[in-house]
Amino acid sequence: MRIGLLTEGGHPYVSGDAGLWCDRLVRGLAQHEFELYALGRIEHRGGQGSQGSQGGQGRQGGQDWVALPPQVTRVRTAPSWTAEDDRVVYGRRARRRFAECYGELVAALCEGPGAEAAREASAPQADRFANALYGLADLARDEGGLVGALRSEQAVRALERACRAPGALRTAREVRVADLLTVTAHLEHALRPLSLDWYEDDALGAVDLCHATSGGPAALPGLLARHFCGVPLVVTEYGVRLRNHYLGGGSGEGAVPGGPAGGCAGAGGSAGAAGGRAGAVDGGGVEAGSRGDARTGVGAVGGARGAVGRGAVGRGAVAGPGASAAAVTPAVRALLAAFHGRLATEVYRQAARITPGNAHARRWQERCGADRAKIRTVHPGMDATPFAEVGEGPDTADPGTLVWVGRIEPAKDLVSLLHAFAEVRKEQPGTRLRVIGAPAGPEGEAYLGHCRVLAAQLFPDEADGLHSVGDNPVSFEEIGGPEVPTPADAYGAGAVTVLSSVVEGFPAGLVEAMFCGRATVSTDVGAVVEVIGGTGLVVPPRNPRALAEACVALLRDPERRARLGAAARARALELFTVEQNVAAFHGIYLEVVSQCPVRRVVLDESGEPLPFAVPAEAHVPGRWTGLSSRFATRRGPGWAAGPPVRGMTPGPSIAASEGAAR
Repeated sequence: MRIGLLTEGGHPYVSGDAGLWCDRLVRGLAQHEFELYALGRIEHRGGQGSQGSQGGQGRQGGQDWVALPPQVTRVRTAPSWTAEDDRVVYGRRARRRFAECYGELVAALCEGPGAEAAREASAPQADRFANALYGLADLARDEGGLVGALRSEQAVRALERACRAPGALRTAREVRVADLLTVTAHLEHALRPLSLDWYEDDALGAVDLCHATSGGPAALPGLLARHFCGVPLVVTEYGVRLRNHYLGGGSGEGAVPGGPAGGCAGAGGSAGAAGGRAGAVDGGGVEAGSRGDARTGVGAVGGARGAVGRGAVGRGAVAGPGASAAAVTPAVRALLAAFHGRLATEVYRQAARITPGNAHARRWQERCGADRAKIRTVHPGMDATPFAEVGEGPDTADPGTLVWVGRIEPAKDLVSLLHAFAEVRKEQPGTRLRVIGAPAGPEGEAYLGHCRVLAAQLFPDEADGLHSVGDNPVSFEEIGGPEVPTPADAYGAGAVTVLSSVVEGFPAGLVEAMFCGRATVSTDVGAVVEVIGGTGLVVPPRNPRALAEACVALLRDPERRARLGAAARARALELFTVEQNVAAFHGIYLEVVSQCPVRRVVLDESGEPLPFAVPAEAHVPGRWTGLSSRFATRRGPGWAAGPPVRGMTPGPSIAASEGAAR
C-alpha cells in the first residue's frame, strides 16, 4: 500500500527530534511505499512544496536529510517556521467568506460555557470549530492561499470582536492589543498547512492512508486529506501537544503551545516574543517540541496609530528563544489552549486510529475526546542491540554503586536523589553514586552547578588517612569519556539504576536499563509503572526517604537484584523493541485499509482502469470491513454504482434440474 507519512521538524531531517523512530518504521516496512510530507524547520529554497529524489542523501535549503531507503518514493517539504506572503489578493466575495469562516473559528475559541452547560455545549462548539476550519481550507484551495488573509488587519479585528462578544471567556474579555497580535500570529502559523498544495489527486489524494507522527500542525494535512479526498488518518502521539502546553504554563519554557515555533507579540513598535522550547520529553527519544525562531506575519502596532481599529499590522518581527515570559498573559494562554484543544478534538474525531505511546498519553487523549474504540497503544520501539553485551554477559558492576543516567535538568529532581543518597550512606557507608549525563541547555547547566554545590555540602571529601587525597562519593560524568564510552557502559557501571524524575512521558532511559538487565528504583510519574510492570521498585516522587529505603533494600539483596534484572530485560525485549513497534503499525495499517479504503479509480496511460491499484486488503469480504458512516468516501466508477452481487440459494427448479443432470 502507499502511505503518506506526515512529520513536523523531524524525519527526514538529520537533526529531527522524531526522525529516529520514523526512519526505523519506514525501513521496517519495506513491502509498502512511503511518501514523506514534512513541515520543515527553515524556509526552503524549493518553494512551498518541493520534491526530493528517491533514496540517497538529500539537501533542502542547506539542511541535510537522512539517507532514505528505496521504498520512499517522494519527499515533499514546506516551510513551517517561516513563510512568505502568498500575495493572493481576495475579491469582495472571498473577503466575505474569510470573515465568516475566521470569525466562526475564533468565536468557537472564545466561547465560555458555564460548568453546568459544558457537556451539552461541547459538541456544538466542536462542530462550529470544524466547519470554520474546513471552510478556511476550501477558501484557501479556491483562492490559492490563506497566509495573507491570516496576517491581515481583518483577522485581528475578527479576533477582537469574538473576545468582546457577550458570553466570551472572562480571560478573553481582558485581552489587550499585544495579546490580540500574539494570538493572531500563532493562529497564522498553526494554520499554514491549509495553504499547501498537498491535497490534490497526485499528492495526498493518491495515498491509501495518512500517518501523522504527532498531533497539532503535523496532523492538519492528514485532516485535510481526509476532508478533500477521503483518505483515512492514523495519528501517533508519543507526547500529547495539549499536555505540553499545560506543562509549559506561563513561563518561557513552552509558553506558546503547539510545538516548534512560538508566537510573536509586539506593542508600540517593539516585538515581544512568546515562543521557545516545549518542556516535556516523551518516550523513545522523541522530544515534544523544539526550538523555534518563527517569523510571523503579525508583528507590531505602529506607535502613532497604536489601536487595532486604526493601526497597521506589520510583518517581520521575530520570536526567539530568549523571549520574555511577560508577553504570555492569561488571555493568550486561554485562547491558545482553546485552539489546540479544539484542534485535538477534531483530529481525534476524524482519525481512523489513534496510537498513543503509553497509557499516560492515552488518558490525555481520552480527556480530549478520543474514542476508546479507535485507540491502539503502540509502545515506542528501541534498539536493544547496543545493550545486549551488558544484558547477557556476566555482571561485573560494583555491587555498592548506584547509577543515574539521563539529561540533567530540573525535571529530573537530582536534588531529591542527592538527599536520598545521604540517607543511603547512613545505612551503607561505602556506597557510591554516579550521575552520568549532559546538561540540557543553559537551565540544565545552572542546575548541574547547583547539584555539584549540594553534593559538596552533603558529602565533604573523604580521605582514608591524614596524607591521602579525599574523594567525594558522588561523581558527575558524561557519556563519551574514557570511563563511560557508551550508554551501555553507563548502565553497566552500577548495581542499581535510579530514576528520580518528577515529570516524565515515556521513560526511555528506564527501558535502556531494563535492556541491560539492571534492577531499578523509579519514581511513580508518567508511564513508569506501565513500563516497569513489577520488575523494579517504584516510590512516590519528591520523597527522598522512600527512594533511599528502596535503594538500600536492593543493595543489601544481590539475589533479588539479579532476579529483578532478568525479569526486566525479558519484559523490555518483549514489549519495547523496534520489531514489535513495526509489527504493530503494520497490523494497524492493514486494519485501517480494510475497514475504510479509499474508493478511487486509477487509470493507466491509455485511460483504462488500472487493475490492483487498491491494496488487496481493501477487498477482503466480511461485515467487519464495512464502511462506517463516519468515513467519507469518494465516488467509485460508474460500472460499480449498482448494488453488490450477492450469492443466491438454489431454488426448487434449479435443484431439480441439477438432480436430473446427475
